[in-house]
This record gives sequence, structure tokens and C-alpha cells, in this order.
Amino acid sequence: MKITVEKSSFLEALLSVSSAVPARSALQILSNALFEAKEGVLTVTTTNLDLGIKCAIPAKVDADGATTLPIKRLLGIVRELGDGAIEIDVDDKDCATLRSGPSFFKIVGIPAADFPKFQRPEGKASFTLGAPIFREMLRKTSYAASEDESRHIITGVLLSFRDGKITVVATDGRRLALVEQELEIPVEMETDVVLPAKSVAEAMRLLKDEGDVKITVDAKMALFEYGDAALATKLIEGAFPNFRQVIPQNFVERVEVAREDLLAAIRRVSVISADDRSVPARLSFKGAELTISMENPEVGESRETIAIKYGGRDLQLDFNPEYVMAPLRNVDTDAIYIEFASERGPATFKCDLPFLYVLMPVRK
Repeated sequence: MKITVEKSSFLEALLSVSSAVPARSALQILSNALFEAKEGVLTVTTTNLDLGIKCAIPAKVDADGATTLPIKRLLGIVRELGDGAIEIDVDDKDCATLRSGPSFFKIVGIPAADFPKFQRPEGKASFTLGAPIFREMLRKTSYAASEDESRHIITGVLLSFRDGKITVVATDGRRLALVEQELEIPVEMETDVVLPAKSVAEAMRLLKDEGDVKITVDAKMALFEYGDAALATKLIEGAFPNFRQVIPQNFVERVEVAREDLLAAIRRVSVISADDRSVPARLSFKGAELTISMENPEVGESRETIAIKYGGRDLQLDFNPEYVMAPLRNVDTDAIYIEFASERGPATFKCDLPFLYVLMPVRK
């Protein structure tokens, strides 16, 4: 294999795929990236056997071929090279030489035949969606996924392709974030899949502000194809909880509040918690005012009042402050509507988008 690539595009490709490389692995080949050169294109692929990422860039290909090279070492070299062209020549023993200006490096690789095959779903359920739309759907929900591995199914994010829309849901049992988008879905392709948290993070990093993403799924895998890049991931197997049954269908009180005002007030008030996550924020609704207060016996107390639109009875509820701030950071609307079905039940946060967030109060 003999190629010439521009440093900027080569470095971007290496960075795009490097996060799929495991920090430690009993298989040395998984610390390497697969490089395949053919017909003016260099394709770079990495995998940890659960997640695979590939990226294609233009290259001057003087000799077709394939090899695998240790990606972290290669990244360190490429970062330090000057701008311009990099010549890469791989011999029949998978030893690669790199030349760029006055710089010369030699790296020992492993044969491409030893690299795991890039897996693809076997199913035919395939959907196309605007890449920035899908990335925003993941951003608006993924923070609510659980970190408790004992309930593995809810450490992921649900993608539900049903009833003419894609519904993205995440929950940890105390809160739930949901967003929907209309999408043409043939009845025979209706399905639900659960993406692992790492795959969600990588998908958000992969997708940019333009173009479409093609999503292909089966019972065990999902594939996201975007431009010259692709991400394949194993799914979390199991039945996701019935999220519809925890969403309140009616409310008795409704509050309208400026999103940025609420976020800023809770952020300031929660400074008193001194990073103690057990200290709740008390939200007291009275007339046209919302008072947010916190009390930490070892530090002190804090309080702030902001204007709201509300004409219901006085309400006072305690919430995890971080759980209140999370959706406020991830939606972009001016106003947030908070609905209450009962004084002791969950609060539902809504906005002028197909989005909702259900949050249980802290019980003392």
C-alpha cells in the first residue's frame, strides 16, 4: 500500500474513529486501526467489538492495499507533523514508513486479515432523517439515562419507530426525557431499539449541522451512515419500560416561566449545596412568583425569587436541582411550562417543541 494524504483530513479521520479503540484489550489488534486504500479513497476503521466507526477521506493511491497500525501512536505522530502532505508506504510485512517534509517515522503494524469485520445489521428496517435533527433529539434526552448497571436496559436510549414518528426516550426511574419527530415508517418496519450510552455519545459527535443520516436496525445492531462516515453498534437487548404509563395525562396546575431565568436562578442557588447531591432545591409557587431555596446545614442557605405566570394554588415541592437544570440546558425555547397533576406527584416540563420531561419530587 502506498498513499499520499493531507495532514488535516488524515488527522480528522483518526480523531473521528479513535474513540472506538478500547483503553485496554487482551487483543492487540483492537488497539490498531484498519487502513484500506483503493481508487482514490483511504478508509480508516476502528472497533471494540461492540462499537465500530469508519471514515473515508480522499487520498492519492499509488498502490492499493490494507494494513492495521496502532492508532494512538499514529495520532501522536500526525499531530506533531507540519501542515501539508504525508506519504505512507507499507511493505509486505506491514511495516509502514511515514514521510512529511523533513520528518520520517517507521511503525510496525499487524496484517489487515486479523482485523475484525465491520458488522452491519441484517435487517431491512431503514430510515433517513436530517442529521442535525437526530443529533438534537439525542441531546435533548440522553442526559436522563441511568448510570446504574444493575438496570442495564435503562442505561441506554430508546429509539421507537412507530405510528409515523421516531420517539427518543431516556429514563433513570426518577426522571424521563422524551422527544418526537414525524417520520415516514412503513408498518412492516415498525420497531424499538435501545442504543448504549457510548454509542449515543459517538453518534452525536459524528453528526454535523447538515445532511441526512441513514439509520438501519435489526434486533441486535444499528448502523448510522452519514456522508463518508459510518457507526455500527450492538444494541442493549431486553424490553424497555413502558414509558407511556409514567407520563401524566392530565394536570391541575400549570406554570409558565422563562427558561433562562429559571436555569440561572437554580444554578446560583445551588452553589450553597457545596456539591452535596443530597441537598434538594425547594420550589415554592405563589401567585406570580417562584421562590427557589436550598439549605445545607453544614454551609448555609440560599434563596432567589423570579417572576412566573401562574394563577393556581400555592405549591411547594423539593427537586434534585441538577435534574431540574438538565432539560433547561438542552432545549432552546424561551418559555418552559411546568404542569402538576398533584402536589406529591411528578412535574412535567414542556415547551413549544415535541418534547417533555417528567420529574419526580424528592421525598423526605
